[in-house]
Amino acid sequence: METHENLIAGPPPTHLPDTPEARQALEAGAKASDIAARFPAYSAAWAALADESFAAGHAVTSYAFARTGYHRGLDQLRRAGWKGHGPIPWDHEPNQGFLRCLHALARAAQAIGEKDEAERCAQFLRDSSPAAVEALNHP
Repeated sequence: METHENLIAGPPPTHLPDTPEARQALEAGAKASDIAARFPAYSAAWAALADESFAAGHAVTSYAFARTGYHRGLDQLRRAGWKGHGPIPWDHEPNQGFLRCLHALARAAQAIGEKDEAERCAQFLRDSSPAAVEALNHP
């Protein structure tokens, strides 16, 4: 009996690798800026910086931090086999930093008047992980 791959289902989910030392430092309360400096590819640190800046009323700074984490995450996604589309599951904890940066980038872009970019990022988040949209819009 021959089996065939389901081509209609789309690409498989992408799972980013864990960065235990960076994750544990962030969970322990280390400053996000110190973690980003030591682990510049760790998107969760950039997401934390973006969130802190936005909460402090600094949308442009938040935008810069979110964009940095977003691009670092895209690099990791590509290395993990992502081809530019497909699911990036929220329930896989290492993916959350990238998804948080994508959400923060949409939020900051909206705040500084970059409406087209805000919508592109929001759509990318919806396409990548509906669970992330739910978690990030209803914390």
